[in-house]
Amino acid sequence: MKRVVLAETAGFCFGVNRAVDLTEQTIQRDGACVTLGPVIHNRHAVERLGARIIELPEEAEPGSRLIIRSHGVGRAVVEALEARRVEIIDATCPYVKKIHRIIETADQNGRRVMIVGQRDHPEVIAAGGWCSGPVVVETAAELEQWLQMEECPEKPLTVVFQTTYARANMEALRQILKKWCTSVEIFDTICDATSERQAEAASLAAISDAMIVIGDLTSANSRNLAAICAQYCPRVAFIESKADLDLGLFDGADTIGIVAGASTPAWIIKEVYQTMNDEILKATEETESTQLTETAELETEVTPAPMAEATTAPEDESFEALLEKSIKTLRTGEKVVGIVAAITPTEITIDLGTKHAAYIPVHELTDDPEVKVEDLIQIGGEVEAYVMRVNDVEGTVMLSKKRLDAGKFWDEIGAASDSRAVVEGVVTEENKGGVVVRVKGIRVFVPASQTGVPKDQPLDQLVGQKVKLRITEVNQSKRRVVGSIRAVGSELRKELAEKLWEGIEAGKRYLGTVKSLTPYGAFVDIGGVDGMVHVSELSWSRVKSPADAVKVGDKLEVYIISFDKEKQKISLGHKDPNLNPWKMFTDKFEKGAVTRVKVVKLMPFGAFAEVMPGVDGLIHISQISDRRIAKPQEVLSEGQEVDVQITDIDYDKKNISLSMRALFESPSGSAAASDAEQSGPDEIVYDTDIDKPEVEIEIEVPAEVEVEIEVPVEVAEEIDPVALAEEVITEAAAEEGEEA
Repeated sequence: MKRVVLAETAGFCFGVNRAVDLTEQTIQRDGACVTLGPVIHNRHAVERLGARIIELPEEAEPGSRLIIRSHGVGRAVVEALEARRVEIIDATCPYVKKIHRIIETADQNGRRVMIVGQRDHPEVIAAGGWCSGPVVVETAAELEQWLQMEECPEKPLTVVFQTTYARANMEALRQILKKWCTSVEIFDTICDATSERQAEAASLAAISDAMIVIGDLTSANSRNLAAICAQYCPRVAFIESKADLDLGLFDGADTIGIVAGASTPAWIIKEVYQTMNDEILKATEETESTQLTETAELETEVTPAPMAEATTAPEDESFEALLEKSIKTLRTGEKVVGIVAAITPTEITIDLGTKHAAYIPVHELTDDPEVKVEDLIQIGGEVEAYVMRVNDVEGTVMLSKKRLDAGKFWDEIGAASDSRAVVEGVVTEENKGGVVVRVKGIRVFVPASQTGVPKDQPLDQLVGQKVKLRITEVNQSKRRVVGSIRAVGSELRKELAEKLWEGIEAGKRYLGTVKSLTPYGAFVDIGGVDGMVHVSELSWSRVKSPADAVKVGDKLEVYIISFDKEKQKISLGHKDPNLNPWKMFTDKFEKGAVTRVKVVKLMPFGAFAEVMPGVDGLIHISQISDRRIAKPQEVLSEGQEVDVQITDIDYDKKNISLSMRALFESPSGSAAASDAEQSGPDEIVYDTDIDKPEVEIEIEVPAEVEVEIEVPVEVAEEIDPVALAEEVITEAAAEEGEEA
C-alpha cells in the first residue's frame, strides 16, 4: 500500500449535522434527551450521543420535550404528540421536510402520490404518512409492473424520490413515467449532498485499487455508495468502524479510497483513516528494515557509531511534570490550548500534549459557512477551544472553537443591542414560532412575525441563508437573545422607497419581484415600493388568473403606467408594446383570408375562436354550419381546431368576424340556392348530399307554420318528400289549433 485517499464529502451532511447539534444542545440544557426513533441512521453515533430512544408517540410522557429524528415522521405521529402536549423539537432534515410539503399538497389537490425509494426505510415511511394510500416503488422494473397492472392511473400522479436514492437510476424511472402517464408531476427531491457523494465515490473508485465505504449497514445512502464503488472498483469493503477492517483485503493495493455515508461521524472516519495510514507506515518501516539488514550483511567492516549523548528534560520541566501533563484528565466545559497537527476535510487534529487524541469537527470551527478552514487555522498554529466531549475509553476528546468564541461575543451582542447596530448571522433551524440565527456562535431567536416572511409561506426557506438582523433583547443569565430580520429589511426598504419616489416617471422600466397575487393582479416590488400589475397587463394572451402567468418570487420586467405620490400607488405594465397581437394580426391578415383557428369559448349566439395568441374572433351561430343549428355545441367543442374565412375586420373596435359556412359553399351549392329562390311558393327543394350524416329538407309553407324535417341518409330515397311534408303540416296545424 502506498497511499490512502479520503473523499472530501465524507462525514455528516447538513441535515444529519443539524439533528446531532439539536440533540447535543438539548442534552446540555436538560441533562437528558428523548428521541422518537434513532435521531440519525448510525448506531455508533446514536450510542455515543446517549439519548433515550422511544419508538411510539404513546411512550412520550405528557408535557415532556421530544426530538423528532432527521428522517421525519408522518402527520398522524405529530398529531398524537400534540394531543399529549409534548413539546416537539423537530430535527427533520429540511430536504425531507420539502418532500412532506409536496406530498401533502398533492394529496389535498386530489392527486395520487408515488414515492420512489426503499419502502421499509424510516424516511419513506414518514413521507407516506402525509397522504392517503401512497404507492411505493424501489426499481424501474417494479414501476413498470405497477403501471401495467394499473394500466392508466385514474388520478393525476405526483412522484417524489427518497433523498438518498441513486441519481443514476432516476432517469430510467422518469422515462417510464412519461411514457405511461399523461398527467404526472415528477419532483427531483434527491439531496444535492447525496448526489455529490455519489459522484465523488464513482470518481475515486475509478482510480483506486481498493475502496472502503464507512457507514451503518442499514443506511440507504451508505449502501448506495457501496454499490456505486463496486461498479468501478473490484475490491470494496463496506464497514461500520475500524473493528470491521480486514487488512488482508488491501494486500497489493497501491491506492485505497475511503468514502463515508452522510450519517457517519467524523471520529469513526478518523479511526479508519488513521489505521490505514498506520498500516502504510508499518509496511514502509518493515521494507526499510529489510533493506538495511541486507545492506549490513554485505558490509565487510562495521564502524561503530559514536555513543549518543543522553538527552535530558528542560530544566524548567521535570520528568514528573511532563508525566503529569501527559496523563492530565480533561473535563467537559474546560478551556484548552493546543497546536494544530493535521487538517482533513472533516476535522482538525489538535495536539494538547495529553494522552488524548483531540479533534475539532469542521462544523465546530465556525458558524460562517463561507469561511474556509485554511483561512482560520494553519498546521503548527495555536488554537484555543472548548471541550465538548471526553471519551477516556477510546482516548479521544471532541473540541469546539465556535462555542468558545461565542462566550467572547456576549459583550459584543450586548453592545449591538444598546446601539441598535446591524449584525450578520446564518439561519440554522426553524423553531416553533420562528427561526434560530447563529450570530458569532450565539443562538438568536427571531419570532415568525419578525422574519419578514409572509404568513402563507414556510419559514424553512430561510434555513442556511445569511441574514442581517437587529438585536432587540439580551438576557445573558437566561442565555436568551431575540432579534429582528424584519427591522433591518424595513429600514432598507424605506431608503429604497425614498430613492425610487425621487426618480419615478411614466414609462420608466424596472426589474421587480412578485410579492403576492390577488384575483385581479399581482403586486410587484420594484425597489422598496410595491406596484400593481393588473391581470390584463400580465400577458397579451388570455389569462384567467394571475397565477396562470406568474408566481410569487418571479422576477418580472415592468414599466410605470401611472403613479400617485400622495396615495403611494403605482400602476405597472408588463406587456411589451412591440408584441401587440392586434398589430401582428393586422400585418398578417386581411378580410377574405382563410386560416385555421382554435375554439376557446362557446356561447348561445356563437363561438369565440383564437386566430393567434391574444387575438380572438367570433363565429356567429349562423356562420357555423350550412344548416340550421339550435346551439354551437351541436357542431363545435372547446379546444377544437377548424378552418374559417375572415369575413369582416372592425379596426376601431378590434372585432373580427369569422365564418365556417363561407367555406362550405361551392359553385354547385350557390346554384342550388339560386334555384330555390326562383321556385314557386309550393315547390319543395331538398338536398340529399350523401357526404353528410343526414339530409335536410326545407319546405316552403305559410308563414304561421314553420317546420324543419331531418331525414336519415339511409332512408331518404324511400320517402316521398311531398307526402311527408303534407303530413307534417297537417300535424303542426292540428297542434296549433289545440293550443289556441
